[in-house]
Amino acid sequence: VVPPTVLGMRATSILVVIGCLVTVTEPKIYTRCKLAKIFSRAGLDNYRGFSLGNWICMAYYESHYNTTAQTVLEDGSTDYGIFQINSYTWCRHAKLQEKNHCHVACSALITDDLTDAIICAKKIVKETEGMNYWQGWKKHCEGKDLSEWKKG
Repeated sequence: VVPPTVLGMRATSILVVIGCLVTVTEPKIYTRCKLAKIFSRAGLDNYRGFSLGNWICMAYYESHYNTTAQTVLEDGSTDYGIFQINSYTWCRHAKLQEKNHCHVACSALITDDLTDAIICAKKIVKETEGMNYWQGWKKHCEGKDLSEWKKG
Protein backbone atom coordinates (compact mmCIF):
# COMPACT_ATOMS: atom_id res chain seq x y z
CA VAL A 1 0.00 0.00 0.00
CA VAL A 2 1.36 3.41 -1.00
CA PRO A 3 0.80 6.24 1.48
CA PRO A 4 -1.58 9.01 0.23
CA THR A 5 1.15 11.68 0.41
CA VAL A 6 3.32 9.71 -2.04
CA LEU A 7 0.36 9.31 -4.42
CA GLY A 8 -0.31 13.03 -4.21
CA MET A 9 3.34 13.80 -4.96
CA ARG A 10 3.30 11.45 -7.97
CA ALA A 11 0.12 13.02 -9.31
CA THR A 12 1.59 16.49 -8.86
CA SER A 13 4.80 15.45 -10.62
CA ILE A 14 2.85 14.00 -13.53
CA LEU A 15 0.78 17.19 -13.86
CA VAL A 16 3.93 19.32 -13.84
CA VAL A 17 5.47 17.20 -16.63
CA ILE A 18 2.28 17.39 -18.67
CA GLY A 19 2.17 21.14 -18.13
CA CYS A 20 5.69 21.44 -19.49
CA LEU A 21 4.85 19.39 -22.58
CA VAL A 22 1.74 21.33 -23.49
CA THR A 23 2.64 24.62 -25.10
CA VAL A 24 0.12 27.31 -25.78
CA THR A 25 0.84 29.79 -28.53
CA GLU A 26 0.51 33.16 -26.91
CA PRO A 27 -0.39 35.87 -29.38
CA LYS A 28 2.45 38.23 -30.09
CA ILE A 29 1.02 41.63 -30.88
CA TYR A 30 3.69 44.00 -32.11
CA THR A 31 3.67 47.75 -31.67
CA ARG A 32 3.62 49.85 -34.80
CA CYS A 33 7.16 51.11 -34.13
CA LYS A 34 8.64 47.66 -33.52
CA LEU A 35 6.97 46.37 -36.66
CA ALA A 36 8.30 49.33 -38.67
CA LYS A 37 11.84 48.43 -37.58
CA ILE A 38 11.38 44.77 -38.47
CA PHE A 39 9.81 45.59 -41.84
CA SER A 40 12.47 48.15 -42.64
CA ARG A 41 15.31 45.72 -41.82
CA ALA A 42 13.60 43.09 -43.98
CA GLY A 43 13.63 45.40 -46.99
CA LEU A 44 9.90 46.10 -47.19
CA ASP A 45 10.28 49.90 -47.38
CA ASN A 46 9.73 50.68 -51.08
CA TYR A 47 9.67 46.99 -51.99
CA ARG A 48 8.11 46.93 -55.46
CA GLY A 49 7.30 50.63 -54.99
CA PHE A 50 5.28 50.22 -51.78
CA SER A 51 6.41 52.46 -48.93
CA LEU A 52 6.84 51.26 -45.36
CA GLY A 53 3.58 53.05 -44.50
CA ASN A 54 1.72 50.73 -46.89
CA TRP A 55 3.05 47.64 -45.13
CA ILE A 56 2.36 48.96 -41.63
CA CYS A 57 -1.14 50.07 -42.58
CA MET A 58 -1.92 46.77 -44.32
CA ALA A 59 -0.68 44.66 -41.39
CA TYR A 60 -2.83 46.70 -39.02
CA TYR A 61 -6.03 46.21 -41.01
CA GLU A 62 -5.32 42.57 -41.78
CA SER A 63 -4.35 41.35 -38.28
CA HIS A 64 -4.01 44.31 -35.89
CA TYR A 65 -0.30 43.29 -35.73
CA ASN A 66 -1.20 39.92 -34.18
CA THR A 67 1.23 37.21 -35.32
CA THR A 68 -1.14 34.38 -34.37
CA ALA A 69 -4.24 35.74 -36.12
CA GLN A 70 -6.16 33.09 -38.05
CA THR A 71 -9.34 33.60 -40.04
CA VAL A 72 -11.30 30.64 -41.42
CA LEU A 73 -13.00 31.59 -44.68
CA GLU A 74 -16.23 30.30 -46.21
CA ASP A 75 -14.33 28.22 -48.79
CA GLY A 76 -12.66 26.24 -45.98
CA SER A 77 -9.25 27.88 -46.38
CA THR A 78 -7.61 29.89 -43.60
CA ASP A 79 -5.75 33.21 -43.56
CA TYR A 80 -2.68 33.12 -41.32
CA GLY A 81 -0.57 35.54 -39.36
CA ILE A 82 0.27 39.18 -39.41
CA PHE A 83 -0.39 39.45 -43.17
CA GLN A 84 -3.34 37.00 -43.22
CA ILE A 85 -1.80 34.83 -45.94
CA ASN A 86 -4.21 32.26 -47.35
CA SER A 87 -3.66 28.53 -46.97
CA TYR A 88 -5.11 27.50 -50.30
CA THR A 89 -2.62 29.30 -52.50
CA TRP A 90 0.35 30.37 -50.43
CA CYS A 91 1.11 27.93 -47.60
CA ARG A 92 0.69 24.27 -46.70
CA HIS A 93 -1.87 23.42 -44.03
CA ALA A 94 -2.68 19.78 -44.71
CA LYS A 95 -4.83 19.45 -47.79
CA LEU A 96 -3.35 18.04 -50.98
CA GLN A 97 -5.06 20.56 -53.27
CA GLU A 98 -3.20 23.46 -51.66
CA LYS A 99 -0.76 25.15 -54.01
CA ASN A 100 1.79 26.32 -51.41
CA HIS A 101 3.48 28.89 -53.67
CA CYS A 102 5.55 30.17 -50.72
CA HIS A 103 6.86 26.64 -49.97
CA VAL A 104 6.14 27.07 -46.27
CA ALA A 105 3.93 25.46 -43.65
CA CYS A 106 1.08 27.74 -42.61
CA SER A 107 2.18 27.25 -39.00
CA ALA A 108 5.41 29.11 -39.85
CA LEU A 109 3.30 32.20 -40.60
CA ILE A 110 1.92 32.45 -37.06
CA THR A 111 5.14 32.67 -35.07
CA ASP A 112 6.87 35.66 -33.48
CA ASP A 113 9.63 35.30 -36.07
CA LEU A 114 8.23 37.14 -39.08
CA THR A 115 10.89 35.97 -41.55
CA ASP A 116 8.72 33.41 -43.39
CA ALA A 117 5.68 35.71 -43.38
CA ILE A 118 7.72 38.57 -44.87
CA ILE A 119 9.31 36.36 -47.53
CA CYS A 120 5.86 35.08 -48.49
CA ALA A 121 4.33 38.59 -48.51
CA LYS A 122 7.10 39.75 -50.84
CA LYS A 123 6.35 36.82 -53.14
CA ILE A 124 2.65 37.71 -53.14
CA VAL A 125 3.38 41.34 -54.06
CA LYS A 126 5.83 40.24 -56.76
CA GLU A 127 3.64 37.54 -58.31
CA THR A 128 0.21 39.17 -58.08
CA GLU A 129 -1.02 42.71 -58.61
CA GLY A 130 1.07 44.32 -55.90
CA MET A 131 -0.72 44.85 -52.62
CA ASN A 132 -4.17 44.41 -54.16
CA TYR A 133 -4.12 40.88 -52.70
CA TRP A 134 -5.00 42.36 -49.31
CA GLN A 135 -8.56 43.68 -48.95
CA GLY A 136 -7.59 45.58 -45.79
CA TRP A 137 -4.96 47.47 -47.78
CA LYS A 138 -7.32 48.19 -50.68
CA LYS A 139 -10.06 49.48 -48.39
CA HIS A 140 -8.04 51.46 -45.84
CA CYS A 141 -4.56 52.21 -47.21
CA GLU A 142 -4.52 52.42 -51.01
CA GLY A 143 -4.17 55.98 -52.25
CA LYS A 144 -4.17 57.43 -48.71
CA ASP A 145 -1.60 59.62 -46.98
CA LEU A 146 0.30 56.98 -45.03
CA SER A 147 2.85 59.25 -43.34
CA GLU A 148 1.04 58.84 -39.99
CA TRP A 149 1.87 55.13 -40.00
CA LYS A 150 5.60 55.87 -39.83
CA LYS A 151 5.57 58.66 -37.24
CA GLY A 152 7.64 58.14 -34.13
